[in-house]
Amino acid sequence: MKTRNHTFDLLCGLCILRMILLHVAGICGMRSDFWCGKMMAWTFFFMSFFFFKAGYFNKTVAGDSWAYTKDRAKRLLVPYLTWGLIGTLIYAGLILTNTVRFAPYIRRLEWSHVWETSQWYGNPPLWFLLSFFTAYIVMHFMGKRPKVQWAVLAFPLIGYWLWTMDNPLWLSLNNVFMGVFFFWLGKAWRRITYAMTQPQHTGRRWILLALSLLMVAGFIWLNHHAHGEYEMSFNRFIQRPVSAVVVNVLCLCGLSGVLFCLPQRRVPFVNYVGEHSMVFFVAHYPVLHFYHMTHQLFGHGIRHHWDDFVLMTALTLVVCAWLVPYVEKIPILSGRWQRRT
Repeated sequence: MKTRNHTFDLLCGLCILRMILLHVAGICGMRSDFWCGKMMAWTFFFMSFFFFKAGYFNKTVAGDSWAYTKDRAKRLLVPYLTWGLIGTLIYAGLILTNTVRFAPYIRRLEWSHVWETSQWYGNPPLWFLLSFFTAYIVMHFMGKRPKVQWAVLAFPLIGYWLWTMDNPLWLSLNNVFMGVFFFWLGKAWRRITYAMTQPQHTGRRWILLALSLLMVAGFIWLNHHAHGEYEMSFNRFIQRPVSAVVVNVLCLCGLSGVLFCLPQRRVPFVNYVGEHSMVFFVAHYPVLHFYHMTHQLFGHGIRHHWDDFVLMTALTLVVCAWLVPYVEKIPILSGRWQRRT
């Protein structure tokens, strides 16, 4: 049996935990706090990581394109729609329990919300699954034309241009260009790490480690002295756009390269989250909404309440962990469809 890659599970688990913490902080009104801003400034690359990881493990573009598209749609678009409806039903059900108290929520409702943003009421992070699906399809067709793949190097420029044009594309697809770029980067980085980590090339592993450490050091220095951020959910470039792209590349390649060169260890809970990241991703926000809105229903505010921050985080992690074996048995919820042989 093939050994599971603990490096990517560890990084994936850390990214999911970071995402949940920031979403809890947002609901608790702490996004403008100093600690939250610093956390965002040094970990903003987490969404880029998922595209990078997908590219790293995407080995081939062979086969029928229509069959590939249907398979990706089942694994990403079906959960997108299913969990979107679940989030909407929970959100609507809570609102309808007290239309007077939740009147501000009702006034903000718009039919165009989903097709303009690809977000759902009750589960807004689902935009990622649609953009992720689109990136997979774009890379598949570009992969069938090897010379065309080099056009990916211009995609950050297109993403930046769309941002300067106020992101005119619907369904949050403005971010797909950056997503495809990081997808391609993952594929390129896999070729490099594979060539340098083979057992017969022990000397190359030390070269990879030194190169990776240099990239991590470059990330730290550049992020401190010439800071720039890229917020993928809104295809938003903050401060220095060039630095935002460069520090993403340095951190994704450097951090994963360092971990590849070190003995792989499974960190129990963090790796568990990474191994079942889909469940934690799709299920966490409905839990947050339920906690937040039931407290509002009974007149209990949670803004800047650290007790609620801790309780909400713990409840979300416990509920999501409890849901893992149940959700993963249902393909329309998890996207885990059996592959046809």
